[in-house]
Amino acid sequence: MENAYEKTAVLFIDIINHFDFDGSQKLLDHTNEILPNLKKLKAFAKENKIPTIYINDHYKLWQADFNKIIDLCRNEKSQHIIDALKPDENDYFLIKPQHSAFFQTPLQSLLNELGKTHLIMAGVAGDICILFTAKDAYMYQFDMHIPKNCMASEEKETNDYALYLMNSVMKAKIEPF
Repeated sequence: MENAYEKTAVLFIDIINHFDFDGSQKLLDHTNEILPNLKKLKAFAKENKIPTIYINDHYKLWQADFNKIIDLCRNEKSQHIIDALKPDENDYFLIKPQHSAFFQTPLQSLLNELGKTHLIMAGVAGDICILFTAKDAYMYQFDMHIPKNCMASEEKETNDYALYLMNSVMKAKIEPF
């Protein structure tokens, strides 16, 4: 019998974050609101043997070593989020130079190698990095589910508008996880 999630991968975008920039308190507050859902998604992926791929800003380290990025980003604001969602030895970890998880990264090649055509995307910031990633995923003809309760932005209105665009233009499902 075929695994229902055989073609699925989970993408966690910019989940390792120091929350130390203009507007970061709002993003942190909204990330805390979705944290229980992100934890459920991570557990769901593990239970169903769905590959989890973290794509993260590099914070000028330029080394795809999640432990180094965690060490740089861990602080009083971010520690509980990082501890709850950090990658483990079976997860994939890529760094990105810009907003999209596809731009100048090996993500598309990795997904092709793994035989994945359906993406579940979660993380921050929904109105920037997830939106740009969804646009590229749509152009590469991936099916997407971007659960609205697994995505946060600084402003709720821009988060909702990004979800609207991803659903109406990029054909992503946005039902809660």
